[in-house]
Amino acid sequence: MRTFRLGGVHPEENKISTNAKIEVFPLPKQAVVFLSQHLGAPAVPVVAKGDSVKTGQLIAKAEAFVCANIHSPVTGTVNKIDSMKDIFGFSKTAIVIDVAETEEWVETVDTTPDIKRDITLSQKEIVDKIKEMGIVGLGGATFPTHIKYMIPEGKKAEYLLINAAECEPYLTSDHRVILDHTEEVLIGISILRKALGVPKAYIGIENNKPEPIARLQEMAKQFEGIEVVPLKVKYPQGAEKQLIYSITRRSVPSGKLPIDVGCVVNNIGTAFSVYEAVQKNKPLIETIMTVTGKSLGQQQHNYVVRIGTPFSDLANAIGGIPENTCKIISGGTMMGKAIVNPDGPITKGVSSMLFISEKEAYRHEEQDCIRCGKCVKACPMGLEPYLFSSLINNGKYKEAADNHLMDCMECGCCLFSCPAHKPLTDEIRLAKTKLRQMQQKK
Repeated sequence: MRTFRLGGVHPEENKISTNAKIEVFPLPKQAVVFLSQHLGAPAVPVVAKGDSVKTGQLIAKAEAFVCANIHSPVTGTVNKIDSMKDIFGFSKTAIVIDVAETEEWVETVDTTPDIKRDITLSQKEIVDKIKEMGIVGLGGATFPTHIKYMIPEGKKAEYLLINAAECEPYLTSDHRVILDHTEEVLIGISILRKALGVPKAYIGIENNKPEPIARLQEMAKQFEGIEVVPLKVKYPQGAEKQLIYSITRRSVPSGKLPIDVGCVVNNIGTAFSVYEAVQKNKPLIETIMTVTGKSLGQQQHNYVVRIGTPFSDLANAIGGIPENTCKIISGGTMMGKAIVNPDGPITKGVSSMLFISEKEAYRHEEQDCIRCGKCVKACPMGLEPYLFSSLINNGKYKEAADNHLMDCMECGCCLFSCPAHKPLTDEIRLAKTKLRQMQQKK
């Protein structure tokens, strides 16, 4: 069974929402749409207070190279363009829209349920359409997708890899996208393959998903150049560099990008959004997310939710936050982050709302590091987390950077494996922020 070479851990999977089919979540009363919900520069508003907008209408345009268009997720009236707080408590500029009672889509969007199979756009037209529709990576990074298909001069794409590993505990939205929209996903992959100009696409998926694997393998027989690659169950199998090694046996050097080894990687959810953008002319105005937690019992859900919907609306829909909840996490337990503002809105890259009990959230008292090396053995990047911790706690940020601190992808394997319960991932995140601030000052 294929897997990556270095490190990795086996956290409890907790895929307790896999049987929850995707449901359409009700529209909010008011949508808060951030101008920055992608990697790169914020988009620039093209609407003003008092303007009427339709669902799917462009409301903020990408003016910078690394940026993404933003479209209205609802029909209504622009209440204001102002600074609003996100789920982590940070203030960002947003377009606030009061939602109308009757929804009206822009005329260009195909809202019928019919599956469109024929791919009529050219290679360049596909990339332009992905850019126009504001598609970003839905694996967590929210990098504008069209940029990956603008291959730099001197580089050559040889592999298109589709990440369907979903190795993060609790998350099942990709699992359900595969089962509930199999054909659309494969059409989306075919579109991406055409945009990249490669003969084959490879879908990497962990072997603990027998039903999605069987569904993909059966349906892929109807498509040219798509191969399903089952992978060993090991976290973080879905990380970009680890997925590349697992499938191609190529290693991305420090400081380099996947295209430097001939690879382009996209999430399976992104492939579905590309299908909707290219075949249905539908912009990225909603996300498929898991609402889960052991304390929810039978209230396990996978919802398709409009961008701008408050997180609190989802909590209210399941009867409110369970009494024993200690943390609400956006993302899984390994790389997710705790929500401090439940009234903050959902953005393009959101994958889940996870309720964690006091027992699960409990952190043991930190002890002294004994240099046991378990964090080094677990690190999939071949780094030395214990060394980072020592340097960081002594304010030696430059020395940490010299030892490839910025190569850390914050997967949490070191923290998970540390018998001294040191907050290694937290320390590294803070140090990387500090280093970026130091670089900006220079």
